[in-house]
Amino acid sequence: MAHRITDPIIVPASLWQRPETMDALRSRDMRGLFHLLRKYAGASQTRIGIACGLAQPKISAIMNGTHQVEKLEVFERIADGLDMPREARLAMGLAPSALDLTSRTVMPPRDDHSLQSPGSTPGTLMVDSSSPSEVEDSVLRRTFTRLAGASLVGTVLADNAAAGPLHGAEAFAAALVTPESVPAAAQPTEVRALAKAVANAKRAYQSCRYAEVMSQMPTLLPTLRATCSDLDGDAKLRAYALAADTYHVAASVLLKLDDHGLAWLAADRSMRAAALSQDPLTVGSSARIITHALMADGHYGAASTTAGDYAQRLAADMRDPTPDSLSVYGSLLLRGAIAAAQAEDRDGSLALLHEAGQAGSRLGSDYNHRWTAFGPANVLLHRVNIAVCLGDAGAAISYARKVNLDQLTVTERKASLFVDTARAFSQWGKHGKALHALRAAEELAPQEVRSRPAVRHLASDLLATAPPTVRPHLSEFAAHIGALA
Repeated sequence: MAHRITDPIIVPASLWQRPETMDALRSRDMRGLFHLLRKYAGASQTRIGIACGLAQPKISAIMNGTHQVEKLEVFERIADGLDMPREARLAMGLAPSALDLTSRTVMPPRDDHSLQSPGSTPGTLMVDSSSPSEVEDSVLRRTFTRLAGASLVGTVLADNAAAGPLHGAEAFAAALVTPESVPAAAQPTEVRALAKAVANAKRAYQSCRYAEVMSQMPTLLPTLRATCSDLDGDAKLRAYALAADTYHVAASVLLKLDDHGLAWLAADRSMRAAALSQDPLTVGSSARIITHALMADGHYGAASTTAGDYAQRLAADMRDPTPDSLSVYGSLLLRGAIAAAQAEDRDGSLALLHEAGQAGSRLGSDYNHRWTAFGPANVLLHRVNIAVCLGDAGAAISYARKVNLDQLTVTERKASLFVDTARAFSQWGKHGKALHALRAAEELAPQEVRSRPAVRHLASDLLATAPPTVRPHLSEFAAHIGALA
């Protein structure tokens, strides 16, 4: 029976499982996919166009190789029009459909007690129990681009929101520099409400919404100070732990913006509050931001030593490791490994990496305990970064291609991976691929690329050394993110 052009395309389930189909999806080869649809589903160019919302001449151009699909929205339109199953969408580097996201419940593992979060005890604060699977829908629906094949991502940029560097550090500078002895110009609040606000700030940071974090600080910091002064007993300890977390995220954003002075102040406040919380895990977590601040000022040896010392101290304090303690311990080791690499201490860096890898293996998978996003995949991300620091671009790319982005649900980690990959390609002299990696990072996390001076400098450096064939594209991208201003 002949098909009418208005008939829907009935795609055999077996088509999505064919090796040649999966190859076409992984490489985002829509020409190959459309030819397979014609061969195995009897779909004409017109019917494919109707299903995917594309004109027949456009389908013809794609199938004869004179046009290549690059826009993310078109890939999404094709996936939706063909009703691709979840496995096919993921193979093409797309997030599951909205139906998949709303119908699928992700539960934490129950068969291994070592992976369950321990109950709260006096002096220990669990400010938020959200797992990485609970990242907001807007992030889950973004592209899950993969580091495979000749290019990293083929999408073009359309969203100009949050363009340019952030201009908001001054908005909470006054809150940071106010002496702790001065009464806070705010009213104390309940610890439960405070914990929720701090969790929101942490979540915004991990989603690379830095402007949102900065806008919250002028209110949140004075409220924390007032609450810490007002409470006593265990409630006071929990409030100090929340303050340590908040100053930690404030310092993290400031370091992204290269505002080292304010970042140091925030990191110091984080460490002071952590000590007052009397919680070893909070102290260990705050030591991470102290290490980061040391690295930002070029004190790599001191940073590596600090991270190692606090990791050993935490291991001694936590004789029976929990998921939280393993995560903070492993994250400290990773921070120390990066510092050692920047100090050109290859052996020391690899030794710390190895120890962190063992902690990740004990944890079993990547979680977001204590806001660390730690696990085996995160260790692999740090291998990429450290290889770049050591000037081993080939190893960095090799590690990057082993990363399964589906295991990374913290946007900041994925965006940092793409930036590190761009740095590696830059070292390798592959300007086009470096541009693809930066585009992937910008699409995933605009503020990570447009607000960070280090990333804009990378784009400028690439443009200065780019060959004529790539220079126009790099120039357009550099202008787009404000690197030419």
